[in-house]
Amino acid sequence: MAIRKIVHIDEEKCNGCGLCIPACKEGAIRIIDGKARVVSDVYCDGLGACLGECPQGAITIIEREAEEFDEEAVKKHLEEEAHALGAHESPCGCPGARVMEINRGGEREEGKRDTVEISSELKNWPLQLMLVPPSAPYLQGADVVFMADCTGFAYPNLHRDFIRNRVVIIACPKLDDTNFYLRKLTEMARLNRFRSVEVVMMEVPCCQGLGLILEQAFKAAGQDIYIKKTIIGIGGEVIR
Repeated sequence: MAIRKIVHIDEEKCNGCGLCIPACKEGAIRIIDGKARVVSDVYCDGLGACLGECPQGAITIIEREAEEFDEEAVKKHLEEEAHALGAHESPCGCPGARVMEINRGGEREEGKRDTVEISSELKNWPLQLMLVPPSAPYLQGADVVFMADCTGFAYPNLHRDFIRNRVVIIACPKLDDTNFYLRKLTEMARLNRFRSVEVVMMEVPCCQGLGLILEQAFKAAGQDIYIKKTIIGIGGEVIR
Protein backbone atom coordinates (compact mmCIF):
# COMPACT_ATOMS: atom_id res chain seq x y z
CA MET A 1 0.00 0.00 0.00
CA ALA A 2 1.03 3.59 -0.62
CA ILE A 3 0.08 7.08 0.58
CA ARG A 4 -2.42 8.48 -1.92
CA LYS A 5 -5.48 10.72 -2.25
CA ILE A 6 -8.77 9.06 -1.39
CA VAL A 7 -12.33 10.00 -0.47
CA HIS A 8 -13.14 10.44 3.22
CA ILE A 9 -16.77 10.55 4.47
CA ASP A 10 -17.52 12.15 7.83
CA GLU A 11 -20.23 9.93 9.30
CA GLU A 12 -21.23 12.62 11.82
CA LYS A 13 -22.20 14.96 8.96
CA CYS A 14 -23.60 12.36 6.54
CA ASN A 15 -27.41 12.05 6.60
CA GLY A 16 -27.62 9.13 4.18
CA CYS A 17 -29.31 11.08 1.37
CA GLY A 18 -27.43 9.07 -1.28
CA LEU A 19 -26.79 11.98 -3.68
CA CYS A 20 -23.11 11.03 -3.83
CA ILE A 21 -23.81 7.53 -5.14
CA PRO A 22 -24.75 8.35 -8.77
CA ALA A 23 -21.74 10.72 -8.98
CA CYS A 24 -19.31 7.90 -8.24
CA LYS A 25 -18.94 6.16 -11.59
CA GLU A 26 -16.74 3.49 -10.02
CA GLY A 27 -19.46 2.37 -7.60
CA ALA A 28 -17.18 2.91 -4.61
CA ILE A 29 -19.90 4.36 -2.36
CA ARG A 30 -22.90 2.62 -0.81
CA ILE A 31 -25.42 3.50 1.87
CA ILE A 32 -24.72 1.15 4.78
CA ASP A 33 -26.66 1.44 8.04
CA GLY A 34 -27.99 4.83 6.94
CA LYS A 35 -24.58 6.35 6.12
CA ALA A 36 -22.56 6.72 2.92
CA ARG A 37 -19.40 4.64 3.05
CA VAL A 38 -16.51 3.78 0.70
CA VAL A 39 -16.87 0.03 0.29
CA SER A 40 -13.31 -0.58 -0.88
CA ASP A 41 -10.24 1.59 -1.40
CA VAL A 42 -9.46 -0.15 -4.69
CA TYR A 43 -12.70 1.23 -6.20
CA CYS A 44 -11.94 4.88 -5.27
CA ASP A 45 -9.77 6.85 -7.73
CA GLY A 46 -9.49 9.80 -5.36
CA LEU A 47 -10.63 12.35 -7.96
CA GLY A 48 -13.63 13.41 -5.88
CA ALA A 49 -16.47 13.51 -8.44
CA CYS A 50 -18.79 13.00 -5.44
CA LEU A 51 -17.57 16.10 -3.58
CA GLY A 52 -19.98 18.61 -5.10
CA GLU A 53 -22.99 16.33 -4.65
CA CYS A 54 -22.95 16.25 -0.83
CA PRO A 55 -25.32 18.86 0.64
CA GLN A 56 -23.91 18.23 4.13
CA GLY A 57 -20.25 18.84 3.26
CA ALA A 58 -19.47 15.36 4.60
CA ILE A 59 -17.10 14.36 1.78
CA THR A 60 -13.47 15.46 1.52
CA ILE A 61 -10.32 14.24 -0.17
CA ILE A 62 -7.54 13.21 2.19
CA GLU A 63 -4.14 11.55 1.85
CA ARG A 64 -3.65 8.30 3.70
CA GLU A 65 -2.25 4.82 3.29
CA ALA A 66 -4.57 2.92 0.96
CA GLU A 67 -4.60 0.16 -1.62
CA GLU A 68 -3.97 1.36 -5.16
CA PHE A 69 -6.93 2.15 -7.39
CA ASP A 70 -7.62 -0.92 -9.57
CA GLU A 71 -9.49 -0.35 -12.86
CA GLU A 72 -9.92 -4.07 -13.46
CA ALA A 73 -11.42 -4.55 -10.00
CA VAL A 74 -13.78 -1.63 -10.66
CA LYS A 75 -14.88 -3.15 -13.97
CA LYS A 76 -15.64 -6.49 -12.29
CA HIS A 77 -17.39 -4.71 -9.40
CA LEU A 78 -19.67 -2.74 -11.76
CA GLU A 79 -20.50 -5.88 -13.74
CA GLU A 80 -21.50 -7.65 -10.51
CA GLU A 81 -23.65 -4.67 -9.49
CA ALA A 82 -25.37 -4.63 -12.88
CA HIS A 83 -26.14 -8.33 -12.41
CA ALA A 84 -27.60 -7.65 -8.98
CA LEU A 85 -30.05 -5.03 -10.22
CA GLY A 86 -32.79 -7.62 -10.43
CA ALA A 87 -32.30 -8.59 -6.80
CA HIS A 88 -34.54 -7.49 -3.94
CA GLU A 89 -32.03 -4.95 -2.63
CA SER A 90 -30.42 -2.33 -4.87
CA PRO A 91 -26.61 -2.80 -5.04
CA CYS A 92 -26.10 0.81 -3.88
CA GLY A 93 -27.97 0.00 -0.67
CA CYS A 94 -30.19 3.08 -1.02
CA PRO A 95 -33.59 2.56 0.69
CA GLY A 96 -35.21 4.62 -2.07
CA ALA A 97 -34.34 1.93 -4.61
CA ARG A 98 -35.46 -1.10 -2.59
CA VAL A 99 -37.92 -3.28 -4.46
CA MET A 100 -41.21 -3.93 -2.66
CA GLU A 101 -44.87 -4.69 -3.22
CA ILE A 102 -47.56 -2.72 -1.36
CA ASN A 103 -50.55 -4.75 -0.20
CA ARG A 104 -53.74 -2.67 -0.49
CA GLY A 105 -55.95 -5.29 1.18
CA GLY A 106 -57.88 -6.62 -1.77
CA GLU A 107 -58.07 -6.26 -5.53
CA ARG A 108 -60.38 -3.94 -7.43
CA GLU A 109 -62.86 -5.77 -9.64
CA GLU A 110 -61.50 -5.83 -13.18
CA GLY A 111 -62.98 -3.07 -15.31
CA LYS A 112 -64.66 -1.36 -12.36
CA ARG A 113 -63.93 2.32 -11.75
CA ASP A 114 -64.66 4.70 -8.92
CA THR A 115 -67.92 6.54 -9.55
CA VAL A 116 -66.54 9.91 -8.38
CA GLU A 117 -64.60 11.76 -11.07
CA ILE A 118 -61.68 13.86 -9.84
CA SER A 119 -60.85 17.04 -11.75
CA SER A 120 -57.30 18.16 -12.34
CA GLU A 121 -56.14 21.17 -10.31
CA LEU A 122 -52.99 21.71 -12.39
CA LYS A 123 -52.74 25.30 -13.62
CA ASN A 124 -49.20 25.63 -15.04
CA TRP A 125 -47.12 24.02 -17.77
CA PRO A 126 -44.35 22.94 -18.00
CA LEU A 127 -43.93 21.63 -14.51
CA GLN A 128 -40.66 19.66 -14.70
CA LEU A 129 -37.89 21.74 -13.13
CA MET A 130 -35.58 21.01 -16.06
CA LEU A 131 -38.10 22.72 -18.39
CA VAL A 132 -39.57 25.56 -16.31
CA PRO A 133 -38.03 28.94 -17.31
CA PRO A 134 -36.95 30.95 -14.23
CA SER A 135 -38.78 33.94 -15.74
CA ALA A 136 -42.08 32.10 -16.35
CA PRO A 137 -44.85 34.67 -15.63
CA TYR A 138 -46.85 32.25 -13.48
CA LEU A 139 -44.00 32.17 -10.91
CA GLN A 140 -44.22 35.82 -9.85
CA GLY A 141 -45.94 36.15 -6.47
CA ALA A 142 -47.06 32.51 -6.63
CA ASP A 143 -47.76 29.92 -4.00
CA VAL A 144 -45.34 27.24 -5.21
CA VAL A 145 -45.14 23.56 -4.34
CA PHE A 146 -41.99 21.66 -5.29
CA MET A 147 -42.72 17.95 -5.49
CA ALA A 148 -40.52 14.89 -5.82
CA ASP A 149 -41.62 12.96 -8.92
CA CYS A 150 -42.77 9.86 -7.02
CA THR A 151 -45.21 11.72 -4.76
CA GLY A 152 -47.66 12.06 -7.65
CA PHE A 153 -48.08 8.29 -7.74
CA ALA A 154 -47.83 7.54 -4.03
CA TYR A 155 -50.28 10.08 -2.58
CA PRO A 156 -53.91 9.57 -3.71
CA ASN A 157 -55.29 13.06 -2.95
CA LEU A 158 -52.41 15.02 -4.45
CA HIS A 159 -54.53 17.44 -6.52
CA ARG A 160 -56.91 18.26 -3.68
CA ASP A 161 -54.33 18.61 -0.91
CA PHE A 162 -51.23 19.99 -2.63
CA ILE A 163 -51.87 21.24 -6.18
CA ARG A 164 -55.07 23.30 -5.88
CA ASN A 165 -54.41 27.05 -6.34
CA ARG A 166 -50.66 26.50 -6.57
CA VAL A 167 -47.88 26.48 -9.13
CA VAL A 168 -46.39 22.98 -9.29
CA ILE A 169 -42.76 22.14 -10.05
CA ILE A 170 -41.60 18.53 -10.00
CA ALA A 171 -38.06 17.20 -9.71
CA CYS A 172 -35.95 14.18 -8.75
CA PRO A 173 -32.76 14.98 -6.81
CA LYS A 174 -31.44 11.43 -7.22
CA LEU A 175 -31.70 11.03 -10.99
CA ASP A 176 -31.20 14.59 -12.26
CA ASP A 177 -28.26 17.01 -12.16
CA THR A 178 -28.40 18.58 -8.68
CA ASN A 179 -25.84 21.26 -9.57
CA PHE A 180 -28.14 22.35 -12.41
CA TYR A 181 -31.06 22.32 -9.97
CA LEU A 182 -29.20 24.58 -7.55
CA ARG A 183 -28.28 27.11 -10.24
CA LYS A 184 -31.79 27.18 -11.70
CA LEU A 185 -33.60 27.40 -8.37
CA THR A 186 -31.28 30.20 -7.27
CA GLU A 187 -32.19 32.15 -10.41
CA MET A 188 -35.90 31.44 -9.84
CA ALA A 189 -35.68 32.73 -6.28
CA ARG A 190 -33.78 35.80 -7.44
CA LEU A 191 -36.27 36.75 -10.15
CA ASN A 192 -39.54 35.96 -8.37
CA ARG A 193 -41.04 36.84 -5.02
CA PHE A 194 -42.88 33.67 -4.07
CA ARG A 195 -45.77 34.14 -1.66
CA SER A 196 -45.29 30.69 -0.14
CA VAL A 197 -43.14 27.63 -0.72
CA GLU A 198 -43.76 24.00 0.16
CA VAL A 199 -41.69 20.97 -0.74
CA VAL A 200 -43.36 17.54 -0.83
CA MET A 201 -40.99 14.59 -0.68
CA MET A 202 -41.03 10.84 -0.23
CA GLU A 203 -39.78 9.32 3.02
CA VAL A 204 -36.66 7.78 1.40
CA PRO A 205 -33.33 9.49 2.32
CA CYS A 206 -32.35 10.42 -1.24
CA CYS A 207 -35.54 12.47 -1.58
CA GLN A 208 -34.53 14.78 1.27
CA GLY A 209 -31.98 16.32 -1.09
CA LEU A 210 -34.77 18.32 -2.74
CA GLY A 211 -35.47 20.25 0.45
CA LEU A 212 -31.76 20.85 1.05
CA ILE A 213 -31.22 22.16 -2.49
CA LEU A 214 -34.18 24.55 -2.10
CA GLU A 215 -32.77 25.91 1.16
CA GLN A 216 -29.37 26.45 -0.46
CA ALA A 217 -30.92 28.16 -3.49
CA PHE A 218 -32.99 30.65 -1.49
CA LYS A 219 -30.00 31.41 0.71
CA ALA A 220 -27.79 32.00 -2.33
CA ALA A 221 -30.46 34.31 -3.81
CA GLY A 222 -30.65 36.30 -0.57
CA GLN A 223 -34.30 35.30 -0.06
CA ASP A 224 -35.46 34.68 3.48
CA ILE A 225 -38.62 32.58 3.17
CA TYR A 226 -40.15 29.79 5.24
CA ILE A 227 -40.12 26.46 3.39
CA LYS A 228 -42.80 24.05 4.57
CA LYS A 229 -41.77 20.40 4.23
CA THR A 230 -44.17 17.48 3.92
CA ILE A 231 -43.02 13.85 3.88
CA ILE A 232 -45.09 11.18 2.09
CA GLY A 233 -44.74 7.52 3.02
CA ILE A 234 -44.26 4.80 0.42
CA GLY A 235 -47.66 3.46 1.47
CA GLY A 236 -49.31 6.76 0.43
CA GLU A 237 -49.80 8.43 3.82
CA VAL A 238 -48.55 11.79 5.09
CA ILE A 239 -45.85 10.95 7.64
CA ARG A 240 -45.19 14.51 8.81
